Amino acid sequence: METSTWITLNDLGRSFGISSIHCARALEHQGWRDRQGHPTDAAVEAGAVDQHMPKKHGRSALWNANVCADLLKKKGYRPVTRSEHIGQWTDLLEAMTAGSPSITTTADQMAEELPTDLVEDVNRQLSQRGCRYQVCRPLSNRH
Repeated sequence: METSTWITLNDLGRSFGISSIHCARALEHQGWRDRQGHPTDAAVEAGAVDQHMPKKHGRSALWNANVCADLLKKKGYRPVTRSEHIGQWTDLLEAMTAGSPSITTTADQMAEELPTDLVEDVNRQLSQRGCRYQVCRPLSNRH
């Protein structure tokens, strides 16, 4: 029997290059989340959500990586490779450093969402592109 991997919506979205909000919408359309963000009985029956989580903890529910990935693929999403993910972050941070009067978020604020395992590669690509911006992590986040 295959062991399930349980992940957050944020991690699920990251593997597809989409936000946790988009993941949540796909799960809602499937009937696996209700309007309050809680997993439904249908999600439990499908094996899509950790059935040991209390139902009241919808926002912190853990989702079956394989079951939910299959759903997202059926909905037209595709997993992104590590290099695509690095490229997306590099593009975003480079654009944010260029600035725009309509953007109120800073590159540093956006970089807080960058997965730690991508920081070194994103910084390398930023440097290769001639961008002076580099993602800095507080010492508490460096392991």
